[in-house]
Amino acid sequence: MKLSEIKAILPNLENVKFQMPDGSFVPEHFHVTEVGSIQKHFIDCGGTIRKETVVNFQLWNADDFEHRLKPGKLLKIIQLSEEKLGIEDNEIEVEYQSGTIGKYDLSFNGTHFVLVPKTTACLASDACGIPAAKEKVALRELGGSSEACCTPGGGCC
Repeated sequence: MKLSEIKAILPNLENVKFQMPDGSFVPEHFHVTEVGSIQKHFIDCGGTIRKETVVNFQLWNADDFEHRLKPGKLLKIIQLSEEKLGIEDNEIEVEYQSGTIGKYDLSFNGTHFVLVPKTTACLASDACGIPAAKEKVALRELGGSSEACCTPGGGCC
């Protein structure tokens, strides 16, 4: 989800809710402690130099059980970050601490935001020698006569 998308969604919500990948929800008393821009400048295993920029939201739970972040307040935080930091319309990455800091992509299901697990991948698989995944097929699905196949106890193996 891009920053422009969350800005379009927030005015239509009564509450801001984030659902974890396991279906549970971030507690209602969470805080958005940071909105920022993170740039990653790196070289992949194939030698290609790359840059990625994301808008980062950091969610945090405190012992402030009466706290409830309203959509209008989050929108104001986003607008302030655009004005003061020059944040652009990039994809949003959400940081949230459970056992350790987790990084998630963000989607919206029509009623609340959903934290989507991020995965790693080789960006230069053609250059680093990783073979393409082979399709697994059961031998019985290849067809042919049963006489051409070995059977247990048939003595052909």
